[in-house]
Amino acid sequence: MPQPTALILDDDGTFARAAGQLAFSAGFRVQLADTLAEGRLFLARSRADLLLLDLQLPDGSGLDLLDDIDLAQHGQVVIVTGKPSLDSAKRAVSAPVIEYLVKPLDPNQLRALMERVAARYRAPGRPSADLSAVSELVGNSPRIRSVIDTVLRVGPTDASVLLWGEHGTGKDLVAHALHAASGRTGPFVAVNCSAASSEELAGLLADPEATLRHGATGLTDDVLRQADGGTLFLKEIDDMPAAHQLQLLATLERIAIAPAGDASRRTSVRIIAASSRDPADAMRERALREDLYYALDNVSLALPTLRDRGEDVVVLAGHFIDKLNTLYHRNKHLAPGSEAPLLRHSWPGNVRELRSAVQRAYLLQDDDALHVRPNLPSATVWKESDTSILFSVGTTLAEIERRALLKTLAHFGNDKTATARALGVSVRTVHNQLARLAGQANEDAPSK
Repeated sequence: MPQPTALILDDDGTFARAAGQLAFSAGFRVQLADTLAEGRLFLARSRADLLLLDLQLPDGSGLDLLDDIDLAQHGQVVIVTGKPSLDSAKRAVSAPVIEYLVKPLDPNQLRALMERVAARYRAPGRPSADLSAVSELVGNSPRIRSVIDTVLRVGPTDASVLLWGEHGTGKDLVAHALHAASGRTGPFVAVNCSAASSEELAGLLADPEATLRHGATGLTDDVLRQADGGTLFLKEIDDMPAAHQLQLLATLERIAIAPAGDASRRTSVRIIAASSRDPADAMRERALREDLYYALDNVSLALPTLRDRGEDVVVLAGHFIDKLNTLYHRNKHLAPGSEAPLLRHSWPGNVRELRSAVQRAYLLQDDDALHVRPNLPSATVWKESDTSILFSVGTTLAEIERRALLKTLAHFGNDKTATARALGVSVRTVHNQLARLAGQANEDAPSK
């Protein structure tokens, strides 16, 4: 039985994503749209088994959509609105609307409604997804909204996924979210391709019955069979030696073409791979085989850096504080006016760096109003050496000339010719300067 589709038409991104997660957990494939035009475009080419329509949209009302489509070709209609009115209620009653809901909604009520609709399409025994990992993908920026939407769309499928992005952008989190969204009953098994030795990789990839023992990655014997029915996450795939990449490609093909009747060779493993650099760059530098890339890249998902996510840095900081509050039973929060430093910093370590900064502030600051600051490297402490001179801002030119002359003269063992050459002046200038300094010293000396 094909998976049902839910169209959630709402310009409130926070509500739409929350409703999308509920719909996905009920078994729907989810399509989000925030304008009437986007909803019309989707329904012109696809069926929706559940339509969740907002009344107030930038270009009209969700009810207008019902005038443009053949309702016989689509499923149940639910209206949601934050501004209920008698006119809209009358119009909804005259249309094939099964529910007229007023925001804010009770999540349990909406979940029950969605599960009731999805039950018509669910095949017997189909597992429901666990969205706890998906809910950890936090943010309101268009970039992260696109990632969440892709996870909701791709999660229930068997498609392999290639994740890429800088260190700390959340590739592990997205991989876990894809596994959770899949509804697969098997385990999530991760292999760090940059940490496993050549011998261990060879043992993993050469044959499905080979064994891999690698304490650092927590793998046990026969990792492919261990991940059967679940997800195999290959981290830092471009750090895998080329010969082993070829072995991996052969293994993937062997799994794909295993005879249906040969239970000893068949596995049902969903592959997710990850790289810390753009796959195009990795292939150009011959770090990633093109044939393996095409085998893994059913879906390619680029994870945005934190600096490209705008105010998500503030949202994430609040999210991390809330999680720590739950853990330590406190009620801490971001201090008023503390957003500006968070937005100014470039966060080269991305979400991982922000999480560490929040935890450091939470544990070390006594006040409940937290000021989260990046852990910047300590400024280099410069020290004067035999071959260097340090000057503070405001040092007079006369003092700079005096110290430069004496330090250079000492460096060249009182050789005035070498000193003059190094300073770019004549030997006479060196003698004159020394005579002037000697005269000043005599004038400053106390009289006997």
